[in-house]
Amino acid sequence: MDAYDEGSNARPVPGEPTAAPPPGGIAALSLPFQIAAALALALVVVAACVHLGMVFLHVAPSNTVSKQHGRTIDDWVYPEFEQNWKLFAPNPLQQNIAVQVRAEVKATDGAIRTTRWYDLSAMDGRAIDGNLLPSHTQQNELRRAWDFFVATHDDANRPNGLRGDLSERYLRRIVVLRLDREEAGGAGAVVQQVQVRSWTSNVPPPEWSDEQVSDKPVLRKLPWWPVSETDRAAGTRPTNSTGTAASAR
Repeated sequence: MDAYDEGSNARPVPGEPTAAPPPGGIAALSLPFQIAAALALALVVVAACVHLGMVFLHVAPSNTVSKQHGRTIDDWVYPEFEQNWKLFAPNPLQQNIAVQVRAEVKATDGAIRTTRWYDLSAMDGRAIDGNLLPSHTQQNELRRAWDFFVATHDDANRPNGLRGDLSERYLRRIVVLRLDREEAGGAGAVVQQVQVRSWTSNVPPPEWSDEQVSDKPVLRKLPWWPVSETDRAAGTRPTNSTGTAASAR
């Protein structure tokens, strides 16, 4: 008798061996691919553990490890992974902040000109409005850079810690990149200096609230920042075939 009965409901005959199912997952790969997949998985696990550990040490109360390795932790966390808990505060942030920039540029004829003010926050707002899938850059890059700068400077725009210089360079390179996109100063012009300012206005409270807030916007204007070749290299697009996009214009 065969190992299986004939008929539509064929099933193994008791006592007879059956074929093992084919392997699945990583086991279905050849040995070299199994090793590569295991190494890749191990690297992902290690990177995830390191990241979670760094963020935990960043938000945890000061301790021996965070004191000894504070610089390394800050370099890992800032500015991309900075933790902002204002959403969960008893009184969340209720302000509209518009970040604007202008530049002093050197034109191709050698003349030095000052551009108009560019409202970078409004540009991001227009890019997000009606966009079902806005990018993380459009939503957060400029906003977080400005928050980073404010958190590391006093009201006189003086750095109040070691991260002050980092926040200035980060913000400066972002605005140089935005000016390059807008072709500030015309084709071929090179940005020499930039100046950033912000307009902060309070969001009006709802009608049922008795909270009183000022309706006058607050201006914060930073000093002029010279733009170095390093800033231009980090804040400009690659050159095209004519070379005219090599510097912020």
